[in-house]
Amino acid sequence: MSTHWPRNFGTPKVSHRLEYTHRDSPLSVRSSSGPQLSASQQDSSTHTSGLRKTEVILPTISRRAIASRKNKYITLAKPTEPRAKSSSGASPLPSRSKALFIPYESALKTLQAYHNLNGDLAVPRRFIVPAIEDYPKEWHGVDLAKTVYDMRWWQTNVSKNPTRVAALNALGFVWERLQPEWNLVLEALITYSILNDGDIMVPASFVVPHGNYSWPQATWGIPIGNCVYRIRHRNDFLRGQESMARRSQLDGLGFVWDVNDHLFRKFYRSLRHFSKLERQGSPEGVHRALRVPSKFVVPKSEKWPSDMWGFKLGSKCMAIRQKEVYVKNNPERSRELEKLGFLMKGNSALGWLEVVHAAAIYSKLHRRQLDVPQKFVVPHPPVNTHDEKTLTDRNVSEIVDAWPWPEQLWGFPLGQRLKDVRQKGRYLTGSTAGSRRAQLDGLGFNWSPKRGRRKRNLGGATMSEMKVS
Repeated sequence: MSTHWPRNFGTPKVSHRLEYTHRDSPLSVRSSSGPQLSASQQDSSTHTSGLRKTEVILPTISRRAIASRKNKYITLAKPTEPRAKSSSGASPLPSRSKALFIPYESALKTLQAYHNLNGDLAVPRRFIVPAIEDYPKEWHGVDLAKTVYDMRWWQTNVSKNPTRVAALNALGFVWERLQPEWNLVLEALITYSILNDGDIMVPASFVVPHGNYSWPQATWGIPIGNCVYRIRHRNDFLRGQESMARRSQLDGLGFVWDVNDHLFRKFYRSLRHFSKLERQGSPEGVHRALRVPSKFVVPKSEKWPSDMWGFKLGSKCMAIRQKEVYVKNNPERSRELEKLGFLMKGNSALGWLEVVHAAAIYSKLHRRQLDVPQKFVVPHPPVNTHDEKTLTDRNVSEIVDAWPWPEQLWGFPLGQRLKDVRQKGRYLTGSTAGSRRAQLDGLGFNWSPKRGRRKRNLGGATMSEMKVS
Protein backbone atom coordinates (compact mmCIF):
# COMPACT_ATOMS: atom_id res chain seq x y z
CA MET A 1 0.00 0.00 0.00
CA SER A 2 1.38 3.42 -0.94
CA THR A 3 1.88 5.98 1.79
CA HIS A 4 1.17 9.69 1.20
CA TRP A 5 3.72 12.08 2.64
CA PRO A 6 3.69 15.88 2.93
CA ARG A 7 5.00 17.61 -0.17
CA ASN A 8 7.82 19.44 1.53
CA PHE A 9 9.28 16.18 2.79
CA GLY A 10 10.22 15.35 -0.80
CA THR A 11 10.67 11.87 -2.17
CA PRO A 12 12.32 9.62 0.43
CA LYS A 13 15.64 8.33 -0.81
CA VAL A 14 16.70 6.11 2.08
CA SER A 15 14.45 3.94 4.17
CA HIS A 16 15.00 2.65 7.68
CA ARG A 17 13.27 -0.13 9.55
CA LEU A 18 11.87 1.29 12.76
CA GLU A 19 9.95 -0.50 15.46
CA TYR A 20 6.49 0.97 15.91
CA THR A 21 4.80 0.16 19.17
CA HIS A 22 1.25 1.50 18.91
CA ARG A 23 -1.25 -1.35 18.92
CA ASP A 24 -4.09 0.53 17.16
CA SER A 25 -2.04 2.48 14.64
CA PRO A 26 -3.94 3.49 11.49
CA LEU A 27 -0.77 2.96 9.46
CA SER A 28 -0.32 -0.20 7.44
CA VAL A 29 2.26 -2.35 9.23
CA ARG A 30 3.95 -5.56 8.30
CA SER A 31 5.78 -8.06 10.44
CA SER A 32 9.57 -8.49 10.29
CA SER A 33 11.02 -10.54 7.51
CA GLY A 34 11.05 -14.27 8.24
CA PRO A 35 8.56 -17.07 8.59
CA GLN A 36 5.00 -16.16 9.51
CA LEU A 37 4.05 -16.90 13.11
CA SER A 38 0.91 -18.55 14.30
CA ALA A 39 -1.52 -16.67 16.53
CA SER A 40 -0.20 -18.37 19.66
CA GLN A 41 3.41 -17.73 18.63
CA GLN A 42 2.59 -14.09 17.93
CA ASP A 43 1.07 -13.69 21.38
CA SER A 44 4.18 -15.12 22.99
CA SER A 45 6.44 -12.73 21.05
CA THR A 46 4.91 -9.50 22.35
CA HIS A 47 6.68 -6.92 24.49
CA THR A 48 6.28 -6.97 28.23
CA SER A 49 4.02 -3.95 27.74
CA GLY A 50 1.55 -6.06 25.79
CA LEU A 51 2.30 -4.30 22.50
CA ARG A 52 3.14 -6.31 19.38
CA LYS A 53 6.56 -5.84 17.91
CA THR A 54 6.04 -4.65 14.36
CA GLU A 55 7.89 -2.42 11.96
CA VAL A 56 6.99 0.09 9.32
CA ILE A 57 8.92 1.54 6.44
CA LEU A 58 9.43 5.28 7.04
CA PRO A 59 11.38 7.82 4.97
CA THR A 60 14.45 9.53 6.36
CA ILE A 61 13.10 12.64 8.13
CA SER A 62 14.96 15.10 10.33
CA ARG A 63 14.00 15.28 14.01
CA ARG A 64 13.04 18.93 13.58
CA ALA A 65 10.61 18.09 10.79
CA ILE A 66 9.08 15.36 12.93
CA ALA A 67 8.70 17.70 15.92
CA SER A 68 7.07 20.41 13.85
CA ARG A 69 4.48 18.03 12.42
CA LYS A 70 3.52 16.51 15.70
CA ASN A 71 -0.01 15.12 15.80
CA LYS A 72 -0.39 15.69 12.05
CA TYR A 73 1.65 12.93 10.52
CA ILE A 74 3.82 10.52 12.51
CA THR A 75 5.51 11.10 15.85
CA LEU A 76 8.42 8.87 16.72
CA ALA A 77 8.49 8.18 20.41
CA LYS A 78 9.77 5.70 22.92
CA PRO A 79 7.68 2.60 23.59
CA THR A 80 4.82 3.46 25.90
CA GLU A 81 4.55 2.15 29.41
CA PRO A 82 2.18 -0.74 30.11
CA ARG A 83 -1.43 0.36 30.48
CA ALA A 84 -2.35 1.04 34.09
CA LYS A 85 -4.39 -1.56 35.90
CA SER A 86 -7.43 -0.88 37.98
CA SER A 87 -7.08 -0.54 41.72
CA SER A 88 -8.49 -4.04 42.13
CA GLY A 89 -5.35 -5.40 40.47
CA ALA A 90 -7.31 -7.10 37.70
CA SER A 91 -7.08 -6.58 33.94
CA PRO A 92 -6.02 -3.23 32.39
CA LEU A 93 -8.63 -0.45 32.24
CA PRO A 94 -10.75 -0.80 29.09
CA SER A 95 -10.73 1.99 26.51
CA ARG A 96 -13.98 3.66 25.52
CA SER A 97 -14.07 1.81 22.20
CA LYS A 98 -13.88 -1.49 24.04
CA ALA A 99 -16.34 -0.38 26.70
CA LEU A 100 -18.93 -0.01 23.93
CA PHE A 101 -18.93 -3.78 23.57
CA ILE A 102 -19.20 -4.72 27.23
CA PRO A 103 -22.44 -6.71 27.50
CA TYR A 104 -25.56 -4.61 27.91
CA GLU A 105 -26.55 -6.42 31.11
CA SER A 106 -23.31 -5.25 32.73
CA ALA A 107 -23.91 -1.67 31.50
CA LEU A 108 -27.44 -1.73 32.94
CA LYS A 109 -26.08 -2.86 36.33
CA THR A 110 -23.61 0.04 36.22
CA LEU A 111 -26.35 2.55 35.41
CA GLN A 112 -28.57 1.09 38.15
CA ALA A 113 -25.69 1.40 40.62
CA TYR A 114 -25.13 5.03 39.65
CA HIS A 115 -28.87 5.71 39.98
CA ASN A 116 -28.95 4.11 43.43
CA LEU A 117 -26.04 6.25 44.59
CA ASN A 118 -27.10 9.55 43.00
CA GLY A 119 -30.85 9.38 42.36
CA ASP A 120 -30.69 10.06 38.61
CA LEU A 121 -28.74 9.34 35.42
CA ALA A 122 -27.52 12.89 34.86
CA VAL A 123 -23.99 11.54 34.81
CA PRO A 124 -21.41 14.35 34.96
CA ARG A 125 -19.15 14.65 31.97
CA ARG A 126 -15.83 12.90 32.50
CA PHE A 127 -17.26 10.79 35.30
CA ILE A 128 -14.87 7.88 35.76
CA VAL A 129 -16.45 4.81 37.31
CA PRO A 130 -14.72 4.30 40.68
CA ALA A 131 -13.28 0.93 41.64
CA ILE A 132 -15.85 0.10 44.32
CA GLU A 133 -18.04 -2.95 44.82
CA ASP A 134 -21.21 -1.12 43.72
CA TYR A 135 -20.03 -1.16 40.09
CA PRO A 136 -19.12 -4.22 37.97
CA LYS A 137 -15.34 -4.67 37.76
CA GLU A 138 -15.22 -4.43 33.98
CA TRP A 139 -16.51 -0.85 34.25
CA HIS A 140 -13.91 0.34 36.74
CA GLY A 141 -11.97 3.28 35.29
CA VAL A 142 -14.34 3.80 32.34
CA ASP A 143 -15.72 7.24 31.43
CA LEU A 144 -19.37 6.35 31.96
CA ALA A 145 -21.03 9.41 30.40
CA LYS A 146 -18.84 9.40 27.32
CA THR A 147 -19.61 5.71 26.78
CA VAL A 148 -23.36 5.39 27.33
CA TYR A 149 -24.31 8.84 25.98
CA ASP A 150 -22.89 7.97 22.60
CA MET A 151 -24.82 7.06 19.47
CA ARG A 152 -22.56 4.06 18.87
CA TRP A 153 -23.50 2.59 22.25
CA TRP A 154 -27.16 3.29 21.50
CA GLN A 155 -26.99 1.63 18.09
CA THR A 156 -25.01 -1.34 19.40
CA ASN A 157 -27.03 -2.09 22.52
CA VAL A 158 -30.41 -0.33 22.56
CA SER A 159 -31.78 0.93 19.26
CA LYS A 160 -33.75 -2.17 18.23
CA ASN A 161 -34.83 -3.37 21.65
CA PRO A 162 -37.95 -1.66 23.11
CA THR A 163 -37.53 -3.57 26.38
CA ARG A 164 -34.15 -1.98 26.96
CA VAL A 165 -35.54 1.45 26.07
CA ALA A 166 -38.23 1.01 28.71
CA ALA A 167 -35.65 -0.08 31.30
CA LEU A 168 -33.53 2.98 30.64
CA ASN A 169 -36.61 5.23 30.76
CA ALA A 170 -37.40 3.86 34.20
CA LEU A 171 -33.95 4.95 35.39
CA GLY A 172 -34.30 8.43 33.89
CA PHE A 173 -31.89 8.07 30.99
CA VAL A 174 -31.25 11.54 29.48
CA TRP A 175 -31.96 10.82 25.81
CA GLU A 176 -31.25 14.43 24.78
CA ARG A 177 -27.57 13.83 25.44
CA LEU A 178 -27.41 11.58 22.40
CA GLN A 179 -27.67 14.70 20.21
CA PRO A 180 -24.61 16.12 18.43
CA GLU A 181 -22.48 18.19 20.78
CA TRP A 182 -23.21 21.37 18.80
CA ASN A 183 -26.94 21.11 19.55
CA LEU A 184 -26.22 20.92 23.28
CA VAL A 185 -23.74 23.81 23.17
CA LEU A 186 -26.25 25.98 21.29
CA GLU A 187 -29.01 25.09 23.76
CA ALA A 188 -26.71 26.05 26.63
CA LEU A 189 -25.90 29.39 24.99
CA ILE A 190 -29.59 30.13 24.46
CA THR A 191 -30.29 29.36 28.12
CA TYR A 192 -27.39 31.54 29.26
CA SER A 193 -28.72 34.42 27.16
CA ILE A 194 -32.22 34.04 28.64
CA LEU A 195 -30.93 33.92 32.21
CA ASN A 196 -28.67 36.97 31.69
CA ASP A 197 -31.06 39.36 29.91
CA GLY A 198 -29.64 38.76 26.46
CA ASP A 199 -25.98 38.95 27.49
CA ILE A 200 -23.85 36.24 25.90
CA MET A 201 -20.42 37.29 27.19
CA VAL A 202 -19.79 33.96 28.92
CA PRO A 203 -16.83 33.89 31.35
CA ALA A 204 -14.09 31.54 30.16
CA SER A 205 -14.33 29.40 33.30
CA PHE A 206 -18.13 29.05 33.31
CA VAL A 207 -19.52 25.51 33.44
CA VAL A 208 -23.26 24.76 33.36
CA PRO A 209 -24.07 23.96 36.99
CA HIS A 210 -24.97 20.34 37.73
CA GLY A 211 -28.36 19.90 39.37
CA ASN A 212 -29.67 23.37 38.43
CA TYR A 213 -33.05 22.89 36.76
CA SER A 214 -32.95 26.38 35.25
CA TRP A 215 -30.79 24.63 32.67
CA PRO A 216 -31.80 21.72 30.43
CA GLN A 217 -30.60 18.51 32.06
CA ALA A 218 -28.72 17.48 28.94
CA THR A 219 -26.50 20.58 29.22
CA TRP A 220 -25.38 20.06 32.82
CA GLY A 221 -21.62 20.04 33.10
CA ILE A 222 -20.91 21.55 29.67
CA PRO A 223 -17.90 23.92 29.97
CA ILE A 224 -19.74 26.53 27.96
CA GLY A 225 -17.15 29.24 28.65
CA ASN A 226 -14.42 27.07 27.16
CA CYS A 227 -16.67 26.22 24.21
CA VAL A 228 -17.20 29.92 23.48
CA TYR A 229 -13.44 30.51 23.63
CA ARG A 230 -12.81 27.67 21.18
CA ILE A 231 -15.52 28.91 18.82
CA ARG A 232 -14.09 32.42 18.87
CA HIS A 233 -10.39 31.58 18.59
CA ARG A 234 -10.22 28.17 16.90
CA ASN A 235 -13.46 28.01 14.89
CA ASP A 236 -14.47 24.83 16.67
CA PHE A 237 -17.92 23.60 15.56
CA LEU A 238 -17.68 26.00 12.58
CA ARG A 239 -16.07 23.79 9.97
CA GLY A 240 -17.64 21.89 7.14
CA GLN A 241 -20.98 22.28 5.40
CA GLU A 242 -22.79 23.45 8.55
CA SER A 243 -20.41 26.34 9.28
CA MET A 244 -22.46 29.15 7.69
CA ALA A 245 -25.73 28.00 9.23
CA ARG A 246 -24.12 27.77 12.66
CA ARG A 247 -22.57 31.22 12.33
CA SER A 248 -26.03 32.59 11.52
CA GLN A 249 -27.41 30.92 14.65
CA LEU A 250 -24.72 32.54 16.78
CA ASP A 251 -25.25 35.94 15.15
CA GLY A 252 -28.94 35.67 15.96
CA LEU A 253 -28.02 35.26 19.64
CA GLY A 254 -25.78 38.32 19.53
CA PHE A 255 -22.57 36.32 19.78
CA VAL A 256 -19.50 38.52 20.35
CA TRP A 257 -16.76 37.61 17.88
CA ASP A 258 -14.33 40.41 18.83
CA VAL A 259 -14.26 40.81 22.61
CA ASN A 260 -11.83 43.73 22.62
CA ASP A 261 -13.97 45.79 20.26
CA HIS A 262 -17.12 44.90 22.20
CA LEU A 263 -15.61 46.08 25.49
CA PHE A 264 -14.29 49.29 23.92
CA ARG A 265 -17.73 50.10 22.48
CA LYS A 266 -19.31 49.60 25.88
CA PHE A 267 -16.74 51.93 27.45
CA TYR A 268 -17.25 54.49 24.68
CA ARG A 269 -21.04 54.47 25.10
CA SER A 270 -20.69 54.88 28.88
CA LEU A 271 -18.23 57.76 28.51
CA ARG A 272 -20.44 59.47 25.92
CA HIS A 273 -23.45 59.20 28.23
CA PHE A 274 -21.38 60.55 31.14
CA SER A 275 -20.38 63.50 28.92
CA LYS A 276 -24.01 64.09 27.96
CA LEU A 277 -25.10 64.23 31.61
CA GLU A 278 -22.19 66.50 32.57
CA ARG A 279 -22.98 69.02 29.85
CA GLN A 280 -26.71 69.29 30.38
CA GLY A 281 -27.68 72.95 30.45
CA SER A 282 -24.40 74.14 28.95
CA PRO A 283 -24.53 76.42 25.91
CA GLU A 284 -23.99 74.73 22.58
CA GLY A 285 -20.47 74.83 21.27
CA VAL A 286 -18.92 74.94 24.75
CA HIS A 287 -16.59 71.94 25.13
CA ARG A 288 -14.98 71.02 28.39
CA ALA A 289 -12.58 68.21 29.18
CA LEU A 290 -14.16 65.21 30.87
CA ARG A 291 -13.16 64.56 34.45
CA VAL A 292 -14.31 61.09 35.53
CA PRO A 293 -13.59 60.25 39.20
CA SER A 294 -11.31 57.22 39.45
CA LYS A 295 -13.84 55.33 41.61
CA PHE A 296 -16.91 56.27 39.60
CA VAL A 297 -19.31 53.36 38.98
CA VAL A 298 -22.40 53.79 36.83
CA PRO A 299 -25.32 53.97 39.28
CA LYS A 300 -28.61 52.14 39.01
CA SER A 301 -30.54 55.18 37.90
CA GLU A 302 -33.14 56.08 35.31
CA LYS A 303 -30.60 58.49 33.86
CA TRP A 304 -28.46 55.57 32.74
CA PRO A 305 -29.32 52.62 30.43
CA SER A 306 -29.77 49.44 32.44
CA ASP A 307 -27.07 47.56 30.52
CA MET A 308 -24.49 50.06 31.87
CA TRP A 309 -25.45 49.75 35.55
CA GLY A 310 -22.48 48.74 37.66
CA PHE A 311 -19.93 49.54 34.94
CA LYS A 312 -16.66 50.74 36.53
CA LEU A 313 -16.13 53.72 34.27
CA GLY A 314 -13.58 55.44 36.50
CA SER A 315 -11.23 52.46 36.71
CA LYS A 316 -11.52 51.90 32.96
CA CYS A 317 -10.44 55.49 32.33
CA MET A 318 -7.38 54.92 34.51
CA ALA A 319 -6.57 51.67 32.71
CA ILE A 320 -6.71 53.41 29.33
CA ARG A 321 -4.39 56.20 30.48
CA GLN A 322 -1.92 54.00 32.34
CA LYS A 323 -1.93 50.78 30.32
CA GLU A 324 -3.42 51.88 26.99
CA VAL A 325 -6.21 49.33 27.32
CA TYR A 326 -8.37 49.23 24.14
CA VAL A 327 -6.32 51.98 22.43
CA LYS A 328 -2.83 50.50 22.13
CA ASN A 329 -1.75 50.55 18.49
CA ASN A 330 -5.19 51.92 17.61
CA PRO A 331 -5.01 55.71 17.05
CA GLU A 332 -8.54 55.80 15.61
CA ARG A 333 -10.01 54.83 18.99
CA SER A 334 -7.87 57.48 20.72
CA ARG A 335 -9.26 60.12 18.38
CA GLU A 336 -12.82 59.00 19.09
CA LEU A 337 -12.24 59.43 22.82
CA GLU A 338 -10.56 62.80 22.42
CA LYS A 339 -13.60 64.10 20.51
CA LEU A 340 -15.64 63.40 23.65
CA GLY A 341 -13.21 65.48 25.72
CA PHE A 342 -11.29 62.50 27.16
CA LEU A 343 -7.69 63.43 28.03
CA MET A 344 -5.15 60.65 27.69
CA LYS A 345 -2.86 62.38 30.22
CA GLY A 346 -5.42 62.04 32.99
CA ASN A 347 -7.11 64.19 35.62
CA SER A 348 -3.85 65.56 37.04
CA ALA A 349 -2.92 67.22 33.73
CA LEU A 350 -6.49 68.41 33.36
CA GLY A 351 -6.38 69.91 36.85
CA TRP A 352 -3.30 71.98 36.09
CA LEU A 353 -4.82 73.27 32.85
CA GLU A 354 -7.85 74.49 34.80
CA VAL A 355 -5.65 76.08 37.46
CA VAL A 356 -3.46 77.99 35.03
CA HIS A 357 -6.45 78.99 32.89
CA ALA A 358 -8.36 80.42 35.84
CA ALA A 359 -5.19 82.00 37.24
CA ALA A 360 -4.48 83.75 33.93
CA ILE A 361 -7.97 85.30 33.84
CA TYR A 362 -7.76 86.36 37.51
CA SER A 363 -4.33 87.90 36.93
CA LYS A 364 -5.60 89.83 33.90
CA LEU A 365 -8.58 91.15 35.86
CA HIS A 366 -6.29 92.29 38.69
CA ARG A 367 -3.54 94.03 36.76
CA ARG A 368 -1.08 91.13 36.61
CA GLN A 369 -1.35 90.32 40.29
CA LEU A 370 -2.19 86.77 41.36
CA ASP A 371 -2.94 87.08 45.05
CA VAL A 372 -6.10 84.97 45.31
CA PRO A 373 -8.03 84.58 48.59
CA GLN A 374 -8.21 81.01 49.82
CA LYS A 375 -12.03 80.87 49.63
CA PHE A 376 -12.26 82.38 46.17
CA VAL A 377 -14.43 80.36 43.77
CA VAL A 378 -14.87 81.34 40.13
CA PRO A 379 -18.28 83.10 40.06
CA HIS A 380 -21.22 82.37 37.80
CA PRO A 381 -22.60 85.21 35.66
CA PRO A 382 -25.03 87.46 37.60
CA VAL A 383 -28.14 86.33 35.74
CA ASN A 384 -30.17 85.92 38.94
CA THR A 385 -29.72 89.58 39.86
CA HIS A 386 -32.01 90.72 37.02
CA ASP A 387 -35.79 90.87 37.05
CA GLU A 388 -37.13 87.53 35.79
CA LYS A 389 -40.04 89.28 34.05
CA THR A 390 -37.81 91.43 31.88
CA LEU A 391 -35.14 88.78 31.39
CA THR A 392 -35.18 87.14 27.97
CA ASP A 393 -33.01 84.50 26.31
CA ARG A 394 -31.27 87.26 24.41
CA ASN A 395 -30.47 89.12 27.64
CA VAL A 396 -29.08 85.93 29.20
CA SER A 397 -26.94 85.30 26.15
CA GLU A 398 -25.57 88.86 26.27
CA ILE A 399 -24.73 88.57 29.98
CA VAL A 400 -22.99 85.24 29.50
CA ASP A 401 -21.04 86.51 26.51
CA ALA A 402 -19.86 89.56 28.48
CA TRP A 403 -18.79 87.46 31.46
CA PRO A 404 -15.00 86.99 31.43
CA TRP A 405 -15.03 83.56 33.04
CA PRO A 406 -15.73 80.64 30.63
CA GLU A 407 -18.55 78.28 31.54
CA GLN A 408 -16.26 75.31 32.18
CA LEU A 409 -14.60 77.22 35.05
CA TRP A 410 -17.75 78.36 36.87
CA GLY A 411 -17.58 77.12 40.44
CA PHE A 412 -13.87 76.24 40.21
CA PRO A 413 -12.14 76.61 43.66
CA LEU A 414 -9.15 78.61 42.43
CA GLY A 415 -8.21 79.92 45.88
CA GLN A 416 -7.93 76.45 47.40
CA ARG A 417 -6.00 75.10 44.40
CA LEU A 418 -3.39 77.87 44.58
CA LYS A 419 -3.08 77.38 48.34
CA ASP A 420 -2.26 73.71 47.65
CA VAL A 421 0.32 74.82 45.11
CA ARG A 422 1.90 77.20 47.63
CA GLN A 423 1.87 74.94 50.72
CA LYS A 424 1.95 71.38 49.35
CA GLY A 425 3.69 71.84 46.04
CA ARG A 426 0.73 70.36 44.22
CA TYR A 427 1.14 70.15 40.43
CA LEU A 428 4.83 71.06 40.88
CA THR A 429 6.41 67.61 40.67
CA GLY A 430 8.15 65.83 37.86
CA SER A 431 9.73 67.18 34.73
CA THR A 432 7.12 69.94 34.29
CA ALA A 433 7.67 71.54 37.70
CA GLY A 434 10.05 74.23 36.44
CA SER A 435 7.90 75.34 33.53
CA ARG A 436 4.81 75.51 35.75
CA ARG A 437 6.57 77.66 38.31
CA ALA A 438 7.61 79.98 35.49
CA GLN A 439 3.99 80.21 34.31
CA LEU A 440 2.85 81.27 37.79
CA ASP A 441 5.68 83.77 38.14
CA GLY A 442 4.69 85.29 34.80
CA LEU A 443 1.13 85.75 36.11
CA GLY A 444 2.37 87.55 39.22
CA PHE A 445 1.77 84.73 41.70
CA ASN A 446 2.33 85.70 45.32
CA TRP A 447 4.30 82.85 46.89
CA SER A 448 4.29 84.46 50.39
CA PRO A 449 0.98 86.31 50.90
CA LYS A 450 0.39 88.53 53.92
CA ARG A 451 -1.60 87.04 56.76
CA GLY A 452 -4.83 88.53 57.98
CA ARG A 453 -8.22 89.40 56.58
CA ARG A 454 -8.62 90.43 52.99
CA LYS A 455 -11.15 92.73 51.42
CA ARG A 456 -13.98 90.87 49.68
CA ASN A 457 -14.00 90.92 45.93
CA LEU A 458 -15.56 88.88 43.19
CA GLY A 459 -12.56 88.65 40.99
CA GLY A 460 -13.54 91.98 39.43
CA ALA A 461 -16.25 93.79 41.32
CA THR A 462 -18.27 95.24 38.48
CA MET A 463 -19.15 94.25 34.96
CA SER A 464 -17.41 97.33 33.60
CA GLU A 465 -14.18 96.37 35.37
CA MET A 466 -14.42 92.88 33.96
CA LYS A 467 -14.69 93.99 30.37
CA VAL A 468 -10.96 94.00 29.81
CA SER A 469 -9.35 93.99 26.45
